[in-house]
Parts: sequence; structure tokens; C-alpha cells
Amino acid sequence: MSTSKTSANWEKAVKRLEGKVAIVTGASSGIGRAIALQFAAEGAKVVVADLHEGWNRGGFEETASATTVEEIERNGGAAFFVTCDVTSQQQVAALVDSAVEHFGTLDVIVNNAGIYRVGKLVHEFEEADLDACWNVNLKGTWFGCQEAIKVFLAKGAGTIVNIVSTAGLGGHPKQSVYNISKGAVSSLTKCIAIEYGRDGIRANGICPTYAKTSMTRGHFDDADYMKAFAESIPLKRWGEVADVANLAVFLASDESSYIHGALIPVDGGETLCRYSVEDE
Repeated sequence: MSTSKTSANWEKAVKRLEGKVAIVTGASSGIGRAIALQFAAEGAKVVVADLHEGWNRGGFEETASATTVEEIERNGGAAFFVTCDVTSQQQVAALVDSAVEHFGTLDVIVNNAGIYRVGKLVHEFEEADLDACWNVNLKGTWFGCQEAIKVFLAKGAGTIVNIVSTAGLGGHPKQSVYNISKGAVSSLTKCIAIEYGRDGIRANGICPTYAKTSMTRGHFDDADYMKAFAESIPLKRWGEVADVANLAVFLASDESSYIHGALIPVDGGETLCRYSVEDE
């Protein structure tokens, strides 16, 4: 069994997702990979979706020689990979169709794929930065929700887990284009919960702070920033992808059957604090 910190602990898994079929977008690396691995360990059949099957360079995967699907299969789980650009509704629709065709149904979608644009004040960002965050973070989640809901309505049940961010819960300096997109995902999650709860479809959002992924590698490798950020968190540490994956399993399982429309921070207490531009 792999010893990677980003791999699931297959021996301790209690099969809380046995019999479920799940799609996880952005699942080749980082948070998405951790969620896919943990879902598989808990008994789910997993459709791994991303732009490419290999991991992102600069990530923290310790078993980077193995793709997410390879890691799942060598531990006895069931998974397959679909190339998907979530900014294309046609590709997202094909992704959902592939899941149903391959595994016979769809029970859970985790809309995790996202990008990060930071480091400028509002007046300094370019339109391309805004478009990039809007298209991937919001439209990608929107398409994933739309296409999954069509399947869920037909079967009378389904679960949506959107990976939001603490950026979807409030403001941060020098990342307005990112926060705007994640704030929209927060609102989308609530709207879906209101509209489709009566149809047996649950929707919740997970709001992580910085976790150790390729997207945050530059910050993590900056010793001063790494220390300062950890000190700003009440629990005094960076997040781990497993912190997010563990919550995703719970929200996808029947154990959370009465949790609906929630936006749950996984942030070590970050949202208890507020930053100013001078802190950056």
C-alpha cells in the first residue's frame, strides 16, 4: 500500500460510500486527487476528470509515479479517467454521460476543478484574469451541477459537493477576481439547495483555506510567508488535502443526510480572523 500522505488509508476505511458512483473534477492532483482516493477507499466507484491524467508539477504527491486511477486500481478500487475541460458544457455533459454508461448510474459529483489568480489590487487585474477565474471556478461548477442534476432528477436522488474556498465566505486582499468567482459558487450552492432539496438532491460547499497543493506551492516554498500564514491560523498550521477529503466523504455519505445548503470552512479557524492589505 502507498505511504503517500495524499493517499487514502485503505485499511481504516469503513466503506461509507459502498455502492455509490462519484465524479471528481480536477482529480489528477491536489485536493481532487485526495478526494478521489478517499472516495475509492470508502467503496465508491470513481470517475476521475481533469485536463490531463498526470499530476501537476510542483504538487505534494509522494507517489507521483502513479496516476489517481492507477493508485485506486492497485488498491482494489474501481475508477477510470475522462479528459474534461470544465469550461465546456459539452465536455462536462459527456463526462456525466460517461459515468452513467460505464458504471450504470451517478450518485455524487464533486466540483473541485479550479484556478487561482492573485497578487494584484482590483485596478491592476486584467480582464483575462477575471475571465479565467469566472470560466473555470464558476462556469465549470455551474456546468457540473447542471449536468449532474439532470441525472439526479431522473433517479430521485443525488449529492453535490462544491469545493468553494474561504474566499467564497468573505474578502481577501489582492485576489478579488478569485474571491468574486468563489463567492458566486457559494451563492450557486445555496440556490441549488433551495430549488432541488424536494427532489432528494443535496448540495453543500466545502471552504478550505490554503492546503498543500501545486496551486499554493509558491507560497509554501516562501519560508517567511509559510510561517506567517501558519501563525495567522488559530490552529497554527497549513491545511492538508486529507482535511478536505475527509469532509467530502462525510458530505457524500448518508451520515450527512440532513446537512443541506451548508458552506463549511476547513480552515483551522482562518475565518475567525481578518487581514488587511498591509498584512500582505
